[in-house]
Amino acid sequence: MKAFLGSMTGRVFLVLVLGIVASAALTQWLAVNERIRALERYRDFHALERAEQLITTADVMPETARPTFLLAANRGTVKLEMSDVPEAQALMATEFSTSLQQRLGERYKLSPLAEHPAVCDQPRQTSSLFASSQWRGTCETMNVQLHDGKILKLSVLPPRQAPATPNNELLLLTPFLLSILFLAYWVARMSMRPLKRLAQAAKDLGNDINHPPVVLSGAAEIRQASAAFNAMQARIRQHITQRTQMLAAITHDLQTPLTRLRLRLEKVNDDDLKQRLIDDLSAMQQMVKEGLDLARSMDSSETMQALDLDALLDSVCSDATDVGQQVELRGRAAMALMGRPLAIRRCLVNLIDNAVKYGHYAHVTVERLVGSARICIRDGGPGIAPDQMARVFEPFYRIETSRSRESGGTGLGLTIARNIAEQHGANVTLTNHKDGGLEVTLVVPEYYVGN
Repeated sequence: MKAFLGSMTGRVFLVLVLGIVASAALTQWLAVNERIRALERYRDFHALERAEQLITTADVMPETARPTFLLAANRGTVKLEMSDVPEAQALMATEFSTSLQQRLGERYKLSPLAEHPAVCDQPRQTSSLFASSQWRGTCETMNVQLHDGKILKLSVLPPRQAPATPNNELLLLTPFLLSILFLAYWVARMSMRPLKRLAQAAKDLGNDINHPPVVLSGAAEIRQASAAFNAMQARIRQHITQRTQMLAAITHDLQTPLTRLRLRLEKVNDDDLKQRLIDDLSAMQQMVKEGLDLARSMDSSETMQALDLDALLDSVCSDATDVGQQVELRGRAAMALMGRPLAIRRCLVNLIDNAVKYGHYAHVTVERLVGSARICIRDGGPGIAPDQMARVFEPFYRIETSRSRESGGTGLGLTIARNIAEQHGANVTLTNHKDGGLEVTLVVPEYYVGN
C-alpha cells in the first residue's frame, strides 16, 4: 500500500479521493445544518402558535378554573404556570418575545426573564456527524401579565429528543465511499496508463534501441508526447547506427594496412628492432579487434531469447579453464534471463579475462535474488583506487599499473561489458574486496514467461 501511494497513480488516486470526500463532507454539512435550521424555524413557529393559544385561553378562563388549566398547560415543551418571581426585573425583548407580543397585542405584557432553563445547555443526541449537539432554537422563559393583572410564567424548551435509530450514519455512507474509491481508482488508472506506457517504452528503449515505436493513442497531449518520443528514438537509433558503422568501418579498414605492415616487417634484418615493431603492431591489431568488439557491443540487432544462466556461466568458465585460465565457479541461480546469447557471453568473457589478466585468477560466485541473480567475479590483484572506479569504464582508459606490455589491454574490456549489460537491463559495479582483490558484481534481471 505504501508503494502504491508513493507512485504517481497512488498520488492522483489520493488527491481525487480526498477532494471528492472533502466536497461531499462539505455538501453534507451544509445540507444537515440547513435542515436543522429549517426544523428550528418550524419549531419556533409552532412554539409561537402554542404559546399564543395557552395565554389567550388562560386569559379568558374563570379564575376558579385557571389552576386546573395551568396544571395541564405545564406539560410539554411550551409550558404555562404561575410565576414564582412576579416582580423580577425584565430583560430586553428577545426575537421570540417580540414576535409573540405582536401576536397577542397590547392587552398583554411580556417580560423576558434572566432565568435560563438548564435543559437549554444540555448536549443533545444527534444522528449525524455534521449536526450540532446543542439546541440553537428558542429556549427561554418570560413573565406574561394577563388583562386582570395576574402574572404567569411561560417557558419555551427544546423539543424532546427522538429515539435513537439503529442505522449508523457511517454504515449508510459506506456504499457512497466505496463508489468514490472505485471511481477515483478508475480515473487515476485511466489517467496514468498513457504515462506508464511511455515509461515502459523508455525502459524498452534502453534495452533495445530497435524496439517498435509507441502506438499513438489517447488524448491529444499524450499522442503528441508519444510522437515526440518516437521521433527521439528514431534520431538516437540513427545516431548510434552511424557511430557504429563509422567505428566498424575505421577498425575494419585498418586491418588491411596493418596486415601489410606485418608482412613487410619480416624483411627487417635487425632482430631486436623487428621484435619491438612486431609487438607494437600486435598491440595495434589488438586495439583494432577490440574496437570492432566495441562496435558490436553497441549493435542490438541480435535476436533476444531466453537463456539458462547456470548453463551459460558453466560454459564460459569451462572454456576459460580449457585455455589455461584459473577460473572457479560456485553457486547456482536456477533462473532464466532474456538476452542476446553472443553479447551476454562476450560480457562475461570480458569480465573474467579482465580478472585473470590483472588479478591472476577469477573466483566466480552466483546467487539467486528476488527477481534477479547476482554474479560476483573476484580476482587476486591489488584492486583499484576508489577515485578510479568510475573512470575504468571509460573507453581506452587504463590505470597506470596496467600500462605494461606484459599486461596488455586497450581499456575497452569493461566498456564493452557495461554496454552489453545496460542493453539487457543489468548493472555492473566494482568494489575492493575486504580480503583483497577487486570484485566485479553483475546483477541480471530474471526472465518471466509472458513478459
